[in-house]
Amino acid sequence: MTMSVEQLWSLPETALIGAYAEARRRYAEKKFERDTQRARLEWMRAKLFVNTPGNVTERKMAVDVSEELARKGQEVREMTRDLDMLKIDVDVIDTMIRLRGAQGGPQVHADEVAEKPPEPEGE
Repeated sequence: MTMSVEQLWSLPETALIGAYAEARRRYAEKKFERDTQRARLEWMRAKLFVNTPGNVTERKMAVDVSEELARKGQEVREMTRDLDMLKIDVDVIDTMIRLRGAQGGPQVHADEVAEKPPEPEGE
């Protein structure tokens, strides 16, 4: 994150919402980039599996020991870590907006929905 929590707290509401929008945009871009690389990696694995001669066990072994695929897998893991850090930035800014009483992103988390008590029937 480029700003500290104290700097975010002192920002005007419009600037804070702008920072939130920018953080969400960066998160979406990085997530798209990571998912694209992940799909390419899976495609490379499938291609190597199909093009390798031998039985299924030998093919799986060839995929598992490929240095190129291991390197690509490490890159995807690093991208995932960076993506997690961006998600933390988005969550911190969203929390800051909510604490200050402004309208943040209209997100409904699955755990919030699960904790909601069921409505009584027949009313």
